[in-house]
Amino acid sequence: MAKTDQPIIIKKVKKAAHGHHGGAWKIAYADFVTAMMAFFLLMWLINMTTKEQKIGLAEYFAPASVSPTTSGAGGILMGTSLDKAGNKSSTPRDAAMGTSGKEEGARRSSTGRASDLELSRTAEGAQSQHSAAASIRQALQTMPEFAEISRNIIIEQTKEGLNVSLADQDGRSMFPEGSTRPHERTRRVLEALAPTLRRLPNRLSVTGHTAAARPGSVHAVNSWSLTAGRAVAVREILSGAGFPSDRFTAVAGRADTEPFFPDNPYLSPNRRVTITLINEAPPLPPGGLR
Repeated sequence: MAKTDQPIIIKKVKKAAHGHHGGAWKIAYADFVTAMMAFFLLMWLINMTTKEQKIGLAEYFAPASVSPTTSGAGGILMGTSLDKAGNKSSTPRDAAMGTSGKEEGARRSSTGRASDLELSRTAEGAQSQHSAAASIRQALQTMPEFAEISRNIIIEQTKEGLNVSLADQDGRSMFPEGSTRPHERTRRVLEALAPTLRRLPNRLSVTGHTAAARPGSVHAVNSWSLTAGRAVAVREILSGAGFPSDRFTAVAGRADTEPFFPDNPYLSPNRRVTITLINEAPPLPPGGLR
């Protein structure tokens, strides 16, 4: 019996390639990286600003209120209602309260303006100190020997103004021991500072300080005379370098009564001469607040 020839069928399955996913994930990732960079930049800026600058920024972006009060008073009826006869009901007591309210509102408004002015002056003073400190640091960096004496110069902002202190460090002093005449490097620092100080609007005070004598030892010279003499020497050098003499407000010696490190009055940096750029409020306009 003959076999029937049957065709052999071979099935070939073609596998389709995966579809293209596109580049949407790349855009999303780029947006994420940009947002993170902006966030860290914002955090850095917030960390670098002072409290006064933050207050000034908050005041700048605070929306102005449409009305100073949320009550219905202040309009035509002054917050009272009409009686049955259609007339505005008002008693002498209501009138008195209305007058008192107006006076209280005026007083609060005046107080608010004074507070805003004080806040604005505080912010302006802080910004002025920042600018002055930057100018002084820039002037010092032009000196070839600045890197050598940078540890002896302390710049700090205080309520009274910007302090620039020429302080002793272990192994390096700004004045010879017991002398009121500075080292040559100290003189060069002061002469380099004088042009910058002259361009700034601040008046100056100069104060000399010294460290306390350790128990069992005594100063070779009188501390009061020594610190006062050093302050006078600094004033003379600044004046000789072009700073106007009439812009000095005080030159004094404090001996060891105001140590830079109160917890350890024997440390070398307590021996210093401090130049203070006085932070003075601008004069009020004629007529005071309006």
